[in-house]
Amino acid sequence: VRERTGASLPGIVPSNTYPCRDGSIVIGGNSDPIFRRLMLAIDREDLANDPALAHNDGRVPRTQEIDGAIAAWLASRTIDEALDVLNAADVPVGRIYSVADMFTDPQYVARQMIQTFKWQDGRDITLPNVTPKLSETP
Repeated sequence: VRERTGASLPGIVPSNTYPCRDGSIVIGGNSDPIFRRLMLAIDREDLANDPALAHNDGRVPRTQEIDGAIAAWLASRTIDEALDVLNAADVPVGRIYSVADMFTDPQYVARQMIQTFKWQDGRDITLPNVTPKLSETP
């Protein structure tokens, strides 16, 4: 039975959440070609070209070093700056939303994931809607 592991996927490197200047992102750079593209995107040719890191089994023992390199690159960047660079490099990456982000995101609104309901005392209250959305249910 798999236990909770936090934000990372143990044994799959790199696959973790990382802070930026204005929030956090998740990166799944865990295949060999994606790892190389990620390292080149963050200006770490030394890690991209290190034969010991060409495969996941060589990256696992150096998880802290790799995560540290990614975190150092992200520390001075906003989420949008990081997303632009990593998306251009075809690295799986995504913004980690806060509740406030969800309430203002156009996709959440378009999918009716945020709804305003009448509270018992007649006040309007805005809440996350029921998930998941299924094709045959309202």
